[in-house]
Amino acid sequence: MAGKETKAELIEALHASTALNRKEIHGLIDALFDEIKGAILSGKTVELRGFGTFEVKLRKGRKRARNPKTGAIVSVEDHGVASFRPGRELKNAAWSIRGEESSSLDPEALSEKSAE
Repeated sequence: MAGKETKAELIEALHASTALNRKEIHGLIDALFDEIKGAILSGKTVELRGFGTFEVKLRKGRKRARNPKTGAIVSVEDHGVASFRPGRELKNAAWSIRGEESSSLDPEALSEKSAE
């Protein structure tokens, strides 16, 4: 896959396609992330239709887990893990990406394929 995109790059892309300034977009994105975090940490599931679902899942603890860095055997208690499940449209669009072709596909082409 081709690299990664940072929050700053997302802000710049939204700034180029909207009338909002960078500061407003940054505040909006931070507020959205804070709301999602707050909701899932309070036990709610956040569903964004067409994109995916955020939730916290409970992972069972183990008495004999291994620390991958040191190899030492440690005990791990039950704990929550943040989880994301892609929605149908995102899953179908991602399914169509193949190796070398992925760098040549633009987001508009992906959204057009998922609409079919």
